[in-house]
Amino acid sequence: MNFESFIAKRYLASKHKINFITIISFISIAGITVGVAALIIVISVFNGFGSLVTSYLMNLDPHIRITAISNEGEKEIIKLEDLLKTQEEILAYSPFIEGKVLAYNKGVTQVLNLKGVTDQSVNSVYLLDDNMVDGDVVINQSSSNVIVGLRLADKLQVFTGDTILLISPSNIEQALTQLSLPLSRKVTITGVFSSKNNEYDDGYIFCSLKDAQYLFGYKNSFQGYDIKLDNIDNSNRIKKALQTQLDKNNFSVNTWYDFHQELYAVMQVERWTAYIILSLIIAVATFNILGSLSMSVIEKRRDIGILRSMGVTEKSVVKIFMFEGLLIGIIGTLLGVMIGYLVCYIQLKYNIYPLDPSQYKIDSLPIELRISDFFFISGIAMLLSFLASLYPAKRAAKVNPISAIKWE
Repeated sequence: MNFESFIAKRYLASKHKINFITIISFISIAGITVGVAALIIVISVFNGFGSLVTSYLMNLDPHIRITAISNEGEKEIIKLEDLLKTQEEILAYSPFIEGKVLAYNKGVTQVLNLKGVTDQSVNSVYLLDDNMVDGDVVINQSSSNVIVGLRLADKLQVFTGDTILLISPSNIEQALTQLSLPLSRKVTITGVFSSKNNEYDDGYIFCSLKDAQYLFGYKNSFQGYDIKLDNIDNSNRIKKALQTQLDKNNFSVNTWYDFHQELYAVMQVERWTAYIILSLIIAVATFNILGSLSMSVIEKRRDIGILRSMGVTEKSVVKIFMFEGLLIGIIGTLLGVMIGYLVCYIQLKYNIYPLDPSQYKIDSLPIELRISDFFFISGIAMLLSFLASLYPAKRAAKVNPISAIKWE
């Protein structure tokens, strides 16, 4: 231990009676503690909700989607399979067709999204097997079977084994002018899924690619490919790699983030807003550090003069008061980290803040601790403490030792 840090500790933990400066120092420590703890708790809650929302949205969403956006693209889409096979990060992919249809069952009609996929992809790309609540994942190209969302099944008043009629609007204009019937197909419900994503549960039906080709008039073609990666974090990199090899006039490439970009952007804004607002608590506490150190410099003018007369340099005087300010920051930050972690741990372990699962789909406030947040928040607290200590420390170094000893 060098003498600068030794003197700084003696100044901070003086054995003299508690004075006004000491009280302000304690308030500074308390302020930093509260700010750091609040930041850790709130950001951990944001992390929990963010991961929860992403997991719900990603239940049936692919990581990357390639879609043909022109007639030329639809003709060339089938040739992209050779390109997808060259990407090692791609775990699975599926051709798909998606569009609006009208479902009819015993007088009940409902407009919904019909998605045609291959029988191999229902578990490798869409993870339907993990989300089934009734029936089985049975989609094959030889029979007209479908899997419906739970809320949609309730609207149509259907159960597993029931038959419904799907009517396609793709040739509705031709049907009206030529007095012919629009394309339709009777399908059997073999399963009901619940992905906890209202967009899917409320209005999606999965069917075979062959049925979708018939209803939407694609013949042997399809709309595009849904792709599942081995690591979701590689989505943007793979997207850029695919874009460089595809004609942007014929194909569009989107990631899971692009599908719900507005929602993710709002969540990110809320997260950073929480960072900024709660960081102000720490900022106010560091102003107290500046005030207490400034008054400490005035109080210790005689000590500074004696130290300077003994040969202590200006640099060492700066270090003494910088150490004192940083010590306040370190103590407050460590206490805040411990309290923040303890509160999060208690919530995870004992669920002290329960939620209504019928309303929120979860029974407790979600918490997700990330080590990066601990370092980032601690770094903010220490940086503000450093900046608050800088001015009083430099002011102390400018004290004239002769006048300080003479008049103090």
